Parts: sequence; structure tokens; C-alpha cells
Amino acid sequence: MKKLNRFQLKIIALIVMLMDHMYFAFPKVFPEWFHPLSRFVAPLFAFLMVEGLFYTRNKLKYNLRLFGWALFMHIGNIIINTAFVSKNLTVHNNIFMTLALGLTILNLFELSKKNDGYKKWGLFVLAIALIPLCVSTEGGLSLIPFILITYFYRTNKKKAMIGYGVLFVLLLGISYVPYETLEMTINMLMFNCDFLFIMVVPFILLYNGERGVSNKFSKYLFYVFYPLHLWGLALIEFLVN
Repeated sequence: MKKLNRFQLKIIALIVMLMDHMYFAFPKVFPEWFHPLSRFVAPLFAFLMVEGLFYTRNKLKYNLRLFGWALFMHIGNIIINTAFVSKNLTVHNNIFMTLALGLTILNLFELSKKNDGYKKWGLFVLAIALIPLCVSTEGGLSLIPFILITYFYRTNKKKAMIGYGVLFVLLLGISYVPYETLEMTINMLMFNCDFLFIMVVPFILLYNGERGVSNKFSKYLFYVFYPLHLWGLALIEFLVN
């Protein structure tokens, strides 16, 4: 099978992400399976973020860019939520913040490797201390451990897959709550389905390590598309309802 580059993987993720958010905006129009299908999207962007850390020329600039877009998204959400308050429409998504914090932890680990003595261990402890703070961000409970597994076992796919498997079991255990019927239990799991991040594995295995299309458009496509499609859907929902 022909393998996929970074740009191709991003396009697939963007399409499926749009499907998921279309379902949440218009649940009576789009099928419920859009949501569980999309659980690989955020982990795929997280995986590509970890890859990007080792290819970028300036790790700090990369980190600041993510924080900048997280701030932009936060301000935009406030404006949207204020404008649409009459119909109780809100946008709280901000995966940029989760990725930015995850990248900060990795950069602290990277800096720790380059130092000695107290500074080395100080940076290492700071990185560890940040982990619990990131869990409360969007998707943080699954994404932060996923990012760490991807980072530490980047050169050992076998160990990475074992790590993903352990995380899958833990998240499934956290999500599982038995209901009166099997159907109700399955429906609940299809909604609380962060454990389905495991669907990212085939895409990781299909990744060929190449960037693909490389220009300003491909560089900023995700940064621009993510907030605009959420705000656009909120606007359509406001006008329709």
C-alpha cells in the first residue's frame, strides 16, 4: 500500500474533523457515527506535532506559534459566545492549547537533555509537574499521555504500540459504565469514546516520514481551518435556529 505524507494525513484529519463538528452542530442531520469515527483526528495532529518537533529549525518559535493560535482561538470563542448568547450557542474547543502545553513539556525534556546537574533535573521536574495541569484541557486526558508515549518511543514503534495499547485499556476502563441494556452501554461508549484514539495507529503506520506539499498554505492550513470552521458552523446554527 502506498504510504502517506504529512500533508495528506492532515487533509484526511481535517475532513473527518469537519464531519464530527457538523454532527455536533446539527445532530438531527448527520449520523452519530461521525463522532466515534473522528477520535483519531486529535491524536494524529499530536503525532505530527511530535514529528514536527524534530524537524523544525526553531523549537521555541514552534511552541510560541501554538500558544499564539491558542490565544487567538480563546479570544474568538469569547466573541462568538457573547454574540450568540441569546440562543445559548457556545464554542469551547481549543485543541491548540492542549498541543501547545504538550509541546512545552516536550521542549522542557529536550532542554533537560542539553544541561547538567541541578538545571537538568530542574527542567525535568518542571516538565513532570506540568503534566497534571494539562489534563483539564480539551482532550488532555488522552492526548497528553499519547504525546508522551509518542515522544519517548519515537524510534521504537513496537514499544510505542504497546504504550498505545496500555493507554487504550486504561481509557476504556475509565469510560466504561454499565447501563441497563447492552445497546445503552454501547451508545454511551460511542459518545464517551476517547479510548478510540487507538484508531490513529493505522495512520501512524502509513506515515512515510515525508512532508509532502510544503508552502505557506500547507503550513497554516490547520491553524486557520480549525477555528474558522467551528465559528462558521456556530454562525450557521445561529442563523438556522
